[in-house]
Amino acid sequence: MAKKQFKAESKRLLEMMINSIYTHKEIFLRELISNASDAMDKLYFKSMQENLGITRDDLAINLSFNKDARTITIEDNGIGMDKDELENNLGVIAQSGSFRFKQDNADADKEEVDVIGQFGVGFYSAFMVAKKVTVLTKKYGDENAYLWSSEGVDGYTITDAEKDKNGSVITLFLKDDTEDEDYSEFLAEYKLRSLVKRYSDYIRYPIKMPVTKRKPKEGKEGEYDETTEIETLNSMVPIWKKSKQELTDEQYNEYYKEKFLDYMDPLTHIHSKTEGTATYNALLFIPKKAPFDFYTKEYEKGLQLYSSGVMIMEKCADLLPDYFSFVRGLVDSEDLSLNISREMLQHDKQLKLIEKSLERTIKNELKKMLNNDREKYEEFWKNFGLQIKYGLYSSYGTQKEFLQDLLLFTSSAEKKLTTLEEYVTRMKEGQDAIYFASGESVAKLDTLPQTEMLKDKGYEILYLTDNVDEFIVKMLVDYDGKEFKSIQSSDADFETEDEKKEKKEKSEQNKDLLAEMKKALEGKVADVRISAKLRSHPVCLTSDGEVSLEMEKVLGAMPGNEMKPKADRVLEVNADHPIFAKLQFLFDNDKEKLAAYADILYDQALLIEGLDIDDPVEYCNKVCALMVN
Repeated sequence: MAKKQFKAESKRLLEMMINSIYTHKEIFLRELISNASDAMDKLYFKSMQENLGITRDDLAINLSFNKDARTITIEDNGIGMDKDELENNLGVIAQSGSFRFKQDNADADKEEVDVIGQFGVGFYSAFMVAKKVTVLTKKYGDENAYLWSSEGVDGYTITDAEKDKNGSVITLFLKDDTEDEDYSEFLAEYKLRSLVKRYSDYIRYPIKMPVTKRKPKEGKEGEYDETTEIETLNSMVPIWKKSKQELTDEQYNEYYKEKFLDYMDPLTHIHSKTEGTATYNALLFIPKKAPFDFYTKEYEKGLQLYSSGVMIMEKCADLLPDYFSFVRGLVDSEDLSLNISREMLQHDKQLKLIEKSLERTIKNELKKMLNNDREKYEEFWKNFGLQIKYGLYSSYGTQKEFLQDLLLFTSSAEKKLTTLEEYVTRMKEGQDAIYFASGESVAKLDTLPQTEMLKDKGYEILYLTDNVDEFIVKMLVDYDGKEFKSIQSSDADFETEDEKKEKKEKSEQNKDLLAEMKKALEGKVADVRISAKLRSHPVCLTSDGEVSLEMEKVLGAMPGNEMKPKADRVLEVNADHPIFAKLQFLFDNDKEKLAAYADILYDQALLIEGLDIDDPVEYCNKVCALMVN
């Protein structure tokens, strides 16, 4: 019996497929099961065309293994192959009979010809784990059966054989174990079960295998009888291909917890089927709690990707933008362009269309939750709101129109979370800006001296407590035509015209006093000014320019020794406070003590703002000195 050589530069191409194309050796089982499914699809299609009376229920895949012989067997009762098809499909690498079948029946119903194979190389993944592969096959309606056999790049043989029924039996003779490779792991029942569940759970035909069952012996504690039963390993019908009407929330929740190993029900699910320029099924979940590593570099985003029910990627990061990286779930599409190994996506227009469509779907679901179930949305925001904020900031504001209506901030009104839209609708007549304050906590911000006058005027303030918040409002610039203004900025404008006029007059009258205080605080502040922002407090600290006091704190806490940007600090003094009269007296009578007062007031303003003072001991000594004088 003469050995035949593979065509299409056989040795070089086969070596490449065995060693380079597939990342994980375990993929071989997925590929062979997919081929078996294709063979049964072809027979079912033939039955429909020729009224053969064969239904999908008549078709199945049988999987078995033999530890002693070191073999794995995949058997199907599909259409089988004749001698010429063996030559063409298995003797010519990278020629796909399934792909030709799809082309030849392009006008048929898509569901009827939805075979999986495309490239004609999946079969050869078997040689990653097998030193020899045989294929015993008989085509439906033929009398003759054939045995194809190969030990790899050296070629193959085809001989006449005996087989009762149509279909194919593929037998893999596993390689011997080495120091680096444990091929015996594929001869374990649990391993084969897990691979079927992971990669081929939604093959539309049952995948059956003998499974060992242990039952306690009657009357003998600790002893068991072992029996073998044929068990179907796969689910067959994906939950995402069922209609929403068929499924309950409990079924969605159980599927999520089983597949994504979460002990808690998801906050919500999104089940969609999209057809048109981007055709796919999606089943997405928003977890109730953030994973422990969600805000670390170790967290890996991505959706499971299926092609016609076969899992191609465990985590396809390209289907989710970073700001929706908390979403878990899957996408199943028949239209994606896959690379030759089906382990990776080609980055084509179709993929981008699906990503954009998913993005809109997720955003719409969140907006619906915000409008219809506020309590649930606020629970979501507590866990994942920071990711939305980072997404808006990291995109340099390009996504602000898309994401801004999902944002929540704490408001000075009842200390509750509010959207920007809600804030704007509550603005007082004549108010032309959205006022905000940035700091460590809502409690501390609520006691800032600047808030007192705004509250008296009935203005609402947004309290920004996340490090990224102030950078976000810089990106947003405005909302609905209303500019964002920090009440901690020196140019924050919320005084009346009369208050501005009075401030200007007092500033002119006391310009020499202010200059003397600025001199005393040289190197610490950019300026000392009369304030119209204060009611009962003597001083407050604000900033000039683009770098705010809160930004200085955030940037200063970042690692690295490079120069950190500093805010231009401004000490604002309340001319109506009793302390101001004391400052005026000292300016006329004791400039040295005036300098001490200026230092103390500056340190107090730092403490109120949540900033460190330069020398706490010196501050205490100055206060004590004033107390005893």
